[in-house]
Amino acid sequence: MANEGLKPVAGLLLVLNLCMYVIVAAVGGWAINHAINYGFFIGSGLQLPAHFSPIYFPIGNAATGFFVIFAVIAGVVGAAAALAGFHHVRAWSSESLPAAASSGFIAWTLTLLAMGLAVKEIELHGRNSRLICMESFTIILSATQLLYLLAIHGGR
Repeated sequence: MANEGLKPVAGLLLVLNLCMYVIVAAVGGWAINHAINYGFFIGSGLQLPAHFSPIYFPIGNAATGFFVIFAVIAGVVGAAAALAGFHHVRAWSSESLPAAASSGFIAWTLTLLAMGLAVKEIELHGRNSRLICMESFTIILSATQLLYLLAIHGGR
């Protein structure tokens, strides 16, 4: 590829995104584990309430369950996309660009979906500090992942 000037920028954004995606996935994993351990329990012989949701989280608010699930998916896909990105930054050729760009774009769209749910969760209030951290990282990742995509395409 002709433009080597954006290679360090893409590498820095890639390392930053990988660390943030791993943190989002880890905090989301904690939230899912907490929901499984302390979620809704019903005794035998009792019926489910009329407004029962299978995505019930004892922490947060009504949007927490959806946000956590999509944030974990975005975190795992983003971390996997970072591996393709590392190969592209190392090779920095037009042959490795399609894999890095397509996986990065899929991770970015999933991150945007999780960001929308994070904004809804912020709007509804009532969440703890770990969820606030996960919301913040998801919103920041939606911008840094886009910058990474622009950097690898600018190096063409």
